[in-house]
Amino acid sequence: MTPTIMRQLWSIVEAAQTVTLLQLDDASLVQWLVKQTTKQALLDPNETDFLCDYIRARLSLIRDLAYERQQS
Repeated sequence: MTPTIMRQLWSIVEAAQTVTLLQLDDASLVQWLVKQTTKQALLDPNETDFLCDYIRARLSLIRDLAYERQQS
């Protein structure tokens, strides 16, 4: 995964509604984030698989960031 795609993903996380990040189940959140990312960048199947794995590994961080924003 390129640094550009990684930046796009985290930009999407920051711009997303906190309710979306907190209420979707894990599988739905992964798919939603992948869909949002692929709207901005064309990904080959290997990049998409890597992105899914990357997001799954960071779901706790993503939800923690959303929760902190909600508390502010």
